[in-house]
Amino acid sequence: MSSVLPYKVSVLVFIENRAGEQLLMLRAKQPNLGVWTPIGGKLEMATGESPFECAVRETEEETGLRVSTEDMHLFAMVAEKAYHGDTHWLMFLFRCKTPIEQLPPDIKEGSFAFHSREAIKRLAIPETDQAALWPIFDQYRDSFVALRADCTVSPIKITIEQITKSAM
Repeated sequence: MSSVLPYKVSVLVFIENRAGEQLLMLRAKQPNLGVWTPIGGKLEMATGESPFECAVRETEEETGLRVSTEDMHLFAMVAEKAYHGDTHWLMFLFRCKTPIEQLPPDIKEGSFAFHSREAIKRLAIPETDQAALWPIFDQYRDSFVALRADCTVSPIKITIEQITKSAM
């Protein structure tokens, strides 16, 4: 790849209701227009925002759920190379330990629904979510894994760089 791509830093937050269903957003804008994803957003790097602070801010902004950094468990760090050929992403994946009580109202970024883990397998979701994010969530949500995803090839090539087992 000859051109230099921008590198963006973001968080994704996996939130469940008390029934164990995942809160997902049907995206109304790019990236991932028209597909279901966990909530999240880009770090406010100009203010020095940490990934944990971003996860807390995005959770409240997008769902209204007020949490603290202690309510967040960082379970993965994913470096995506050339996602859709236009951006490199460094993503921090969090599991919110506080369940959400009700479906949030729609926002400009999209609308929400709860889905069982089994139902998510049949939803329209991004290729990287199918190949990496949900399998990572299933296996490492109580521990930690760092990996990279090469989106310049199909299927996407996933390389695990580090795994830290749960102390729980």
